[in-house]
Amino acid sequence: MIQSAEPPIADRALVAPAHEGMGARAGEPRNYVGIVRAVVLVVLAAVALTTPGFLSQPSILSLLTTVSFIGCVAVGMTLITISGNIMSFALGALVGATAMVFVLAVNWGGFAFGLVAALAFAGLTNALQGFLIGWLRANPIIVSIAALALIYGVAEAFAAHGTIYAAAGTSYGGFKGRVAGIPVEFAVFVCVTALAQFTLSLTPFGRNLFLVGSSFRAAEAVGVRTWRAITGAYLWAGLFTAPAGIMLAIRYDAASMNYGMGYEYEAIAAVLVGGTIIKGGEGSVLRTLAGAIIIGVIQVVLVLQGLRTEWQYLIAGLIVLGVIALQTPGTRD
Repeated sequence: MIQSAEPPIADRALVAPAHEGMGARAGEPRNYVGIVRAVVLVVLAAVALTTPGFLSQPSILSLLTTVSFIGCVAVGMTLITISGNIMSFALGALVGATAMVFVLAVNWGGFAFGLVAALAFAGLTNALQGFLIGWLRANPIIVSIAALALIYGVAEAFAAHGTIYAAAGTSYGGFKGRVAGIPVEFAVFVCVTALAQFTLSLTPFGRNLFLVGSSFRAAEAVGVRTWRAITGAYLWAGLFTAPAGIMLAIRYDAASMNYGMGYEYEAIAAVLVGGTIIKGGEGSVLRTLAGAIIIGVIQVVLVLQGLRTEWQYLIAGLIVLGVIALQTPGTRD
């Protein structure tokens, strides 16, 4: 099993507290956070297991599919958060735009060409944002909001009717249906998670990314090219987000900007619930996997309880606020 990545030892030494006595006091909030998380998990499990229909096959398949789409976006968001750039509001729009590029490319040049075009589009679009943030030191939130507006604007200009449909008889090989009884979307998500965790844990890029997120100045001091690390984080985030758009297009034989609507908020919730620190420098894709499952369970329970989509957004917002409030005592200098 791939182990969770942690910040480099040298960087932890650079940002260590100045007073030894602060260690004990810093541990108390973390213990408190652990207790709160455990209680919330127990309550959620109790509610889910007592909800009629939750353990039925359709509900389990729906859960796995929901986790797959949210999870791919959340994996990409994890790299951005670890890099110290908080989050991106453009990843949801990127899902819809990638789906549209995929359908257009498949209609023109076939399935393989569509995959390459969609991945290239998502990776380069996000890498450009990372370059602006890393090289020009632009505010990451402002850049992501600008990218969100540009992506929606360009997509709507090219799609006069809002939706692009796949040509009749389009074949997607084995990327539609189930694999060994589980949705193919979940199998793809597991592969994305494994690749992302490998990248963070066992590559120089991953080590540099943790160092940049922990202390930007310390990373520069030891010779890390910070703009490359940040650009790389956004590039990989785009590549990991792209499968969500591709799988949605394959699932519905169509593409629309509505496909990614709200995914960025659910992804943020999954990242934070999984335990990645919002200030950067600490986190794990495996934790994000757990967070995505928790968010997916909440969504399925809300649907089975007959609550509307508006409630799902409300719950996601409350979860994000709650996790940030719990993280603050444990991360305050």
